[in-house]
Amino acid sequence: MTQEGGELDSLVRKRIRALRVAQGWSLEELATRAHLSQSSLSRIENGQRRLALDQLVTLARALDTTLDQLVETATDDVVTSPTIDSTHGQMRWIVKADPGMSVVRQRLTEPPPENPARMRAHPGHEWLVVLSGTAILMLGHRRFRLETNQAAEFPTMMPHAIGAEGGPCEILGIFDRDARRGHQRDGDGGDAQGAPE
Repeated sequence: MTQEGGELDSLVRKRIRALRVAQGWSLEELATRAHLSQSSLSRIENGQRRLALDQLVTLARALDTTLDQLVETATDDVVTSPTIDSTHGQMRWIVKADPGMSVVRQRLTEPPPENPARMRAHPGHEWLVVLSGTAILMLGHRRFRLETNQAAEFPTMMPHAIGAEGGPCEILGIFDRDARRGHQRDGDGGDAQGAPE
C-alpha cells in the first residue's frame, strides 16, 4: 500500500471511531447497527483488520453518513480570505463544501426602512448573529431588537429588512443559495435598507 493509501486508511479508521464516539455509541452498539461482530469492529478501528468496501458501506449507513464522506480526504485549501465590498461594508466568504452558501460580515449604520415597500421577500433562508451593537430586524409586521451575540433565523419569503439602532452594528449572516440569489436580483448586493447578500 502506498504512503498516501496508508494515510487514507488511517484517516478512515479514525473517522469511524470519532463518529461512533460522537454518537455516544459503544463498540457493541455500532457493531449491532452495522451487522458486524464487536471484535471485527474493534479490529477495523485499531487497524488490525483490512478495510473492505462492503463493510465501509455498511458502517457509513450505520453512522448516518455516506461512503464519500467517510473516505473524503482533507484539502490543502483550508484557509480562505473574504472578498470585500467596501461600497456596502461587506466581507463575503463562500462555503467550499456548499458553494451555494455564503457567509457575510456587514457593518450597518442606518436604521431599517420605515416604508414596508422597501422590505425584501424572496425564496431562501437566512441566519444572522449580531457581532457588536444593536440591530433591528423587520420581519413582516414584527420588529425584533437583536443585541450583541443574539441571533435570528428566518425564511426569506417573509418580507424583511435589517438596520442598526443607536449607532453602528456589525452582523454575520449565513445565506443559502436562494437567499443569496434573491439579494443579487435586487441589484444592490444588500445594504442597511435590507438584509445583506
